[in-house]
Amino acid sequence: MTSDRIVAVGLLTQRDVSLLGQGFSRVFPVTGDVDFADLLRQLDGVAAIPAHCAADASPKHQ
Repeated sequence: MTSDRIVAVGLLTQRDVSLLGQGFSRVFPVTGDVDFADLLRQLDGVAAIPAHCAADASPKHQ
């Protein structure tokens, strides 16, 4: 079993990946978005949380 953990999954454009630079080394390109159509449709239906509300809802560290 590998010790690598998945810490994030994202749908990025090539420009996004380029902006992240050399430190972002493992990218798995997706050819065509048909496989993700249902997921993208569901994500489109999620209501956005304004930044000030998201900050208020974050766990407080003591």
